[in-house]
Amino acid sequence: MKILVYLDLQDGVPTALSRELVAGARRLAGQGGSIELALIGGDADAARNLGASRVFTSTPSPYDPVAHGAYLQGIVADNGFDLIVFGCTTSGLDLAPVLAFRNDLPLLSYCTAVRISGGTVEADSQIYGGKLVSTAEASMPAVLLVNAGTFSEENGSQAENAEIIQLPDRPQSSVRLLSANRPDPNAVDITKASRLLCVGRGIGEQDVIEEAREVADLMGGEIVGSRPIIDAGWLPKERQVGKSGRKVKPQLYLALGVSGAPEHIEGMGGAGTIVAINTDAGAPIFDHAHFGAAVDVADFLPAFKEALARKVG
Repeated sequence: MKILVYLDLQDGVPTALSRELVAGARRLAGQGGSIELALIGGDADAARNLGASRVFTSTPSPYDPVAHGAYLQGIVADNGFDLIVFGCTTSGLDLAPVLAFRNDLPLLSYCTAVRISGGTVEADSQIYGGKLVSTAEASMPAVLLVNAGTFSEENGSQAENAEIIQLPDRPQSSVRLLSANRPDPNAVDITKASRLLCVGRGIGEQDVIEEAREVADLMGGEIVGSRPIIDAGWLPKERQVGKSGRKVKPQLYLALGVSGAPEHIEGMGGAGTIVAINTDAGAPIFDHAHFGAAVDVADFLPAFKEALARKVG
């Protein structure tokens, strides 16, 4: 089996999701399979140790959906792939549907599990905003859009023996980048935190935020919020978890007053251990939690803070 993985980049380096997709593709390809990478606009050296047989690369340049699409079309036209894998990111959602359409290939999107059987790929996908899971199959070759957390990222580096294929000059594009607004370098990156305390609208009052922040500090983690908290201006945008925020996979995720809307679950479903506190025993968050208690956050938070303070110090 031959699989092409499109690599999303951050500062010219493949993202954690991209490395996860490569690891997953390697397991899907199996013994004797081939993994090739499309690293467009980045440094090929950043992908040498990912364990691919070949890396297609171009001159470093900003993301351009038209040019990147043209590069990918050329790679796919000149090489036969059984699967072409993208992450469910802004660039993946830009590129995968267009590539599938131009090559008359089936597209399975928002995949949360992928299985191979003979010449068929089968995938579980979230539909209706994550309320249902649909299982669909398609004959290969096919295009996949895969959610973060579907595969496990492998630890360590693979052999640095990938063949580097330099793509021709940048294709003509109707898109011109005028400027790039980089995030505040001092802003927290919640995707790297091993412990997260998330507050939802069920906390009631904004005054609870400060006590929740203190508890997050005692936990050795970061405070984050669901969309209603961010929309209310109680926490900054960079601390939002969910479909319209960040996707996180901490070891511990403590959800306080979070109802568990599908859009939020999409952002934190890959957490190692999920603990939910909510007065509504029927809240959807309990369907995803490993541990939970149907109690008032106003009663839980001070008691938990006191217990943590005693343990810490």
